[in-house]
Amino acid sequence: MIDSHAIIDPSATIAEGVSIGPFSIIGAGVEIGADCDIGPHVVIKGPTTIGVGNKIHPFSSIGCDPQDKKYGGEATRLVIGDHNTIFEYVTISRGTTQDRGVTTIGNSNWIMAYVHIAHDCLVGDETILANNVTLAGHVDVGDCAILGGFTLVHQFCSIGKQSFSQMNSVISKDVLPFLMVGGHMAKAHGLNSEGLKRRGYSAESRTALKQAYRTVFRSGLKLDEAKEALLELAKAHPEVAVMSEFLAKSSRGIVR
Repeated sequence: MIDSHAIIDPSATIAEGVSIGPFSIIGAGVEIGADCDIGPHVVIKGPTTIGVGNKIHPFSSIGCDPQDKKYGGEATRLVIGDHNTIFEYVTISRGTTQDRGVTTIGNSNWIMAYVHIAHDCLVGDETILANNVTLAGHVDVGDCAILGGFTLVHQFCSIGKQSFSQMNSVISKDVLPFLMVGGHMAKAHGLNSEGLKRRGYSAESRTALKQAYRTVFRSGLKLDEAKEALLELAKAHPEVAVMSEFLAKSSRGIVR
């Protein structure tokens, strides 16, 4: 299942059931888990660890050096979880010593063509990054977030779980969980109501989140006042607690 035209470093660890297409290059320090499908013309550079059941399409560059002028050849890492689909021409960089030293991709993500995930990013589980999404360095993307095509995310931003960005969005601040944002520069456009329904959130939970949204974005309260108001609502509703905790940790300010 490994094509004779593939180039594999002797130090690479390839598990059972892995398929590697012609002219792919697997470098030193790469570990590929069972049942992965690596297409032709893929470059994977280490140190990189890839879990089980991943599919990587042609011309992707995985685990290459971070695009950071401070990078001096340190042995930083990329860790990719299980059952991710990575489409054509995706680029994912390793971390830098200025941060955690590792770029991390979770499980069951759908990463479409020409996506760039820069150094030290942390991508959760079950996200969708549509064509040409670009994550600058040190970006966190929460579980089940969807970033529309050509979305650009500034470095050090956090994208909350179950949020949604419209295509061509430019995001330079943190995006609260469950939010829908869009535009250049991105602004809040309500809750990701359809996404909440599809994920099985109850009517009671959605109502509580709507109240939380109004508190932060429609009440006229200053941000610190809105944080305080959310604390009471969060006591009765775990979903609001997720939003409240995210807001408390935000250091860049939020998209409003």
